[in-house]
Amino acid sequence: MGFGGGNMQKMMKQVQKMQSDMARLQEELAGKTVEASSGGGMVTVVVNGKQEVMSIKVNPEVVDPEDVEMLEDLLVAAVKEAMRKSQEMVNEEMNKITGGLKIPGLF
Repeated sequence: MGFGGGNMQKMMKQVQKMQSDMARLQEELAGKTVEASSGGGMVTVVVNGKQEVMSIKVNPEVVDPEDVEMLEDLLVAAVKEAMRKSQEMVNEEMNKITGGLKIPGLF
């Protein structure tokens, strides 16, 4: 009587497939982006699935030398929202691979 050798092989194949799928997903996520804005669209930030800020656009109307703090707040708000959306996108894509199984250290 063994320790379920057939089941162990099956599980190892599933783990290998999951690793392969995750490597592919990491490459795909670099090309996927999310966009977030603040101030009614005055500041727009684009972030990819690797949590990298790809672009920031600022409407010239919001640039006020007398109120730089407002622009800074709008930038922070837009970046935070873009990062949140990016992480949400990554989590959704990871769930497709792991079936919702949480694996520490991944993404």
